[in-house]
Amino acid sequence: MEGSFFRSLGAEAIGTFALVFVGGGAIMVDEESGALGSVGIALAFGLVIMAMVYAVGHISGAHLNPAVTLAFALRRHFPGARVPAYWAAQVTGALSAAVLLRISLGDVADVGATTPSGSQAQSFLWEVVLTAILLFVIMAVATDTRAVGEAAAIAIGGTIALASLVGGPISGASLNPARSLGPAIASGVGDSLWLYLVAPLVGGTLGALAYEVVRGTKAV
Repeated sequence: MEGSFFRSLGAEAIGTFALVFVGGGAIMVDEESGALGSVGIALAFGLVIMAMVYAVGHISGAHLNPAVTLAFALRRHFPGARVPAYWAAQVTGALSAAVLLRISLGDVADVGATTPSGSQAQSFLWEVVLTAILLFVIMAVATDTRAVGEAAAIAIGGTIALASLVGGPISGASLNPARSLGPAIASGVGDSLWLYLVAPLVGGTLGALAYEVVRGTKAV
């Protein structure tokens, strides 16, 4: 069991590394070349999540996000005692990717750090709502046997892409404390970091609770 758990931590670290390297890298590449645009950046985030869910979902559950881990633990789909270790693995992967991006491309676009385009209150609200939508989808496809499990990666990746496309210009559409923390540390841009740490945890909890309410029956 212990060896399996450490493999799960490795999968979480690698999956979150890929998320930040590809997603943050897309922001940086677009800043320098203008080749991707907002649609390209949104697709990059969605596609890397889809790929990682397929790659490590059977090993670690492919949380890749402290908000997902917390929501699963609160809804008793994940052991609460393992939450700190999963969070540590996710932050390690995110920070490693951000540092590598900083080394390879320089301090371009603040290493893909998420910052509000308007007020912090506006971005906080958007992060809460978008993360709630994300967790609503994740709970549906990952915990309910009535959902089409084989399409989970597509549904989750698609939700991330949509959130990035719509919410990116407003809040950066992080929806993920680890995704924001890594680039913030690597770039030194952390004035609004608190909202990207707190809002996804709040939104994720609300989204998971909302699905439990509308599900109507406890899926086995």
